[in-house]
Amino acid sequence: SHMTGKRIVEMVHEDLRLSKILTKENFENGIIANAAVGGSTNAVVHMLAIAGRAGIDLCLEDFDRVGGQVPCIVNCMPSGKYLIEDLAYAGGLPAVMNRIQHLLHPDAPTVFGVPISKYWEAAEVYNDDVIRPLDNPLRAAAGIRVLKGNLAPNGAVIKPSAASEHLLAHEGPAYVFDTIEDLRAKIDDPDLPVTEDTILVLKGCGPKGYPGMAEVGNMPIPRRLVEKGVRDMVRISDARMSGTAFGTVVLHVSPEANAGGPLAIVRTGDRIRLDALRGELNLLVSEEELAARMAAWQPPEQKWHRGYYKLYHDTVLQADKGADLDFLVGKSGSEVLRESH
Repeated sequence: SHMTGKRIVEMVHEDLRLSKILTKENFENGIIANAAVGGSTNAVVHMLAIAGRAGIDLCLEDFDRVGGQVPCIVNCMPSGKYLIEDLAYAGGLPAVMNRIQHLLHPDAPTVFGVPISKYWEAAEVYNDDVIRPLDNPLRAAAGIRVLKGNLAPNGAVIKPSAASEHLLAHEGPAYVFDTIEDLRAKIDDPDLPVTEDTILVLKGCGPKGYPGMAEVGNMPIPRRLVEKGVRDMVRISDARMSGTAFGTVVLHVSPEANAGGPLAIVRTGDRIRLDALRGELNLLVSEEELAARMAAWQPPEQKWHRGYYKLYHDTVLQADKGADLDFLVGKSGSEVLRESH
């Protein structure tokens, strides 16, 4: 922290502002590195929000385009078996970047005033099982996949490196939880009518719905199935999940249920098809039925009438735009600050 403080003071003298470092190339490098380490789906909303504030043209599709085919070479939980501490001992991120340098933009600027390639020049890998060679990756194409379809018109995401291979293409009947309270009340019911082929659907946990978009997307496996040895199921929600969580979990469905996205009208028993490899997520009902249900949908009663909750609810963007507040978009560049003075 002492060195960080020293460097920040130097940056002020050098006029090296964040707006000079937040380039499209650096965001693309971030997407690639996140894929190589088996990083969190949370990186998607964070990067979209930061890019939005800085006025950088970054969109959900970039995660597929740039990161979709990147191999996961870091053998750490939840994708692999080691801890992040072991990654540090094996050479850390500079060693990972050294291995994937052919995929990265080497001239991207950094806070040290040198191109990012300087970070990995002398890096070594000290353990080939923790940081795998490219010809022996943990997963060949492991970047976060973007899903589109009539259930997620504006996109949803899945992390293949933390999912079960056999569930990445799956069709089954939905079992719907309308709220997080509904889920908690029912998930351990011994008579819950689900099988391992059931797709668990949770609504009302997006940016507006559970204000702040909580990390509840990795729903627990129903107790009756756990007792039979089931360890994973397809789960779909408008929520987020922790980067440490394992499972075939579709997250950030946009628009969210509370904003009137099609997730809102899914019913228990509807069939859903997920194809993560093709980037598809579809509710298997006719267009007429979908349109009729959407027309009949009523937004939930607004709980917040004042204060920060109301401000947040009324201005928060959907997950595919970074779930930031709409009035902050494009408002953090140096040019903007100059104009306001």
